[in-house]
Amino acid sequence: MGDHFEIRAAGADDIPAIVGMLADDPLGAQRESPDDLAPYLTAFERLDADPNQHLVVAEREGRVVGTLQLTVMPGLSRRGATRSIIEGVRVHGDERGSGLGTRLIEWAIEESRRLGCQLVQLTSDNTRTDAHRFYERLGFTPSHVGFKLPL
Repeated sequence: MGDHFEIRAAGADDIPAIVGMLADDPLGAQRESPDDLAPYLTAFERLDADPNQHLVVAEREGRVVGTLQLTVMPGLSRRGATRSIIEGVRVHGDERGSGLGTRLIEWAIEESRRLGCQLVQLTSDNTRTDAHRFYERLGFTPSHVGFKLPL
């Protein structure tokens, strides 16, 4: 398969494929609803209107095969550092192991640098041990404990 894919900004037409990838694992299957795209399209409109949000897809031969969301967040800590947050990283099942996930994360790191970020961070569910090894291989360190509170 090689490296013949394009990383580009997502459009509304990409939402079904993105949601399909979000739902294609044990955690996503419990919290995503690919049969009801309305809330995802509403969320896409908000993301698309916000210059600090970068929802991208990886496309190979006209088919969406990967995605991630990069959020740029200015802050006061770390001497006023701007950081980026990587979320919703997914690679289509038949593309896993192809190097696409690495290329998506490398894109996010380079884009973060280009946008003036001093730090890139991400969270990963405790159960995603394969993902943890993947992120550590790319240079991320598990330096913090994350907490969430559903509202």
